[in-house]
Amino acid sequence: MNRKLSTINGDLSKTDQSTVHFYIESKELETQSTLVFFEIGEEKFKGQCFYWQNKDKDFTLVGLGHAYTIKSNDADARYEDVEKAWKHLIHSTSLKGIKQQPILFGSFTFDPKKGVSDEWANFSHANFALAKHQLVESNGRFYMNTHLVSEEVITDEDIELAREEREALLKQAKGRTLKTYIKPHVVLTEEPYKEEYLQSITQVTNQIKAKQADKVVIARSLALTFDEEVNTSNLLAQLSEEQPESYLFAQEQGQDLFLGATPERLVFVNHKKAYSSCVAGSIRRGATVQEDEEFGRILLNDTKNLQEHQYVVDMISNSFKETCEQYTLPNHPDLLKIRDIQHLHTPIEGILKEDATILQMVEKLHPTPALGGSPREVAMEMIRQYEPMNRGVYAAPIGWLNADGDGEFAVAIRSALLQDKKAYLYAGGGIVEDSEPKSEYEETLVKFRPMLRTLGGKLNDE
Repeated sequence: MNRKLSTINGDLSKTDQSTVHFYIESKELETQSTLVFFEIGEEKFKGQCFYWQNKDKDFTLVGLGHAYTIKSNDADARYEDVEKAWKHLIHSTSLKGIKQQPILFGSFTFDPKKGVSDEWANFSHANFALAKHQLVESNGRFYMNTHLVSEEVITDEDIELAREEREALLKQAKGRTLKTYIKPHVVLTEEPYKEEYLQSITQVTNQIKAKQADKVVIARSLALTFDEEVNTSNLLAQLSEEQPESYLFAQEQGQDLFLGATPERLVFVNHKKAYSSCVAGSIRRGATVQEDEEFGRILLNDTKNLQEHQYVVDMISNSFKETCEQYTLPNHPDLLKIRDIQHLHTPIEGILKEDATILQMVEKLHPTPALGGSPREVAMEMIRQYEPMNRGVYAAPIGWLNADGDGEFAVAIRSALLQDKKAYLYAGGGIVEDSEPKSEYEETLVKFRPMLRTLGGKLNDE
């Protein structure tokens, strides 16, 4: 049972006037592997599954099937569309006594004004879903929700069928271990628009030298072809092994799959406390502890990277000023180290104003200068003009929110879009006045590595 809400034109009059019936059944489980549960349901609910795990590994969300979906292609009102539709649903039922709240999961595209390219045709500019069967692992405790949403009255028969389906899934998953997967076999690696990308670095650098902008992020793609189609469970298993220190996410959209392992939080809200991370400026990891520490010292003292990082700190601080009663942040960045790369990192936290929401914060924070540039609107116009691709959901917000307004969104970098036997990987870097095409190109190679390894590919220098 699925009531699909379409807000393509931003017209919510039907939603506001219609009656929505929302049934929730929630219970606590003894224990359950989230990856195994996803694997069990992947075939039955193919195209309607999602997965999220935070960086600390103390919160995991699995969604099988869509009980309710929210989509919007309104470039100016997509955040508001999602907010209104979610509140309308939540207000249609009582959450009293529910062990685990219903959770809405989804993503926004990077730039709705860029237009949609062929590979992103199945993604609206806002794509969100409430799962029919929702498994949450939170601080070592497991909760199973079943959701039914309909404009028609939900019958006892509807509820019993959903229960039977849920219990069958849990019975199959009980005591089962995750399959052993081998990495996909890549038969072709291509670099679309490589020359156009290199030219764009020169063009944007010239614009920055002419004082048209301070920084502009330019990205490019890498295309892989496999010998056969790859399933989502395989890739999640690979990602969990390859990138244990990152956020993990997977979002199926019909026949398409968008997934990744990102180190970068956009915003986390818990009981009106908001947390974000300023992440910008990077250098590779060293082969030895000594070399790694030396690279870290270089990064912490590098003028170009410190300048790039400060743009992000300034912008996120200004966003917190608008939405928070108060906020704090350290005076100097530290290092965020993941497997292939280390970044400059400055955490920030604040207390939300009474009327502020997590989606309002997402709208104000996206895109940060680490993914767009500075000044924001000038940088976005240059990206539209010079970047030889459409980012789709790459570098955009992806995450979740619950009925109380708590939630978390990450920045969807270190990611890939899979379609049949093809995969498109994305990576970019901040362009400033002294940027050089060759060094920027090499930086993207480092950033491609996490997803390349997961997908069984490799670079010429490996």
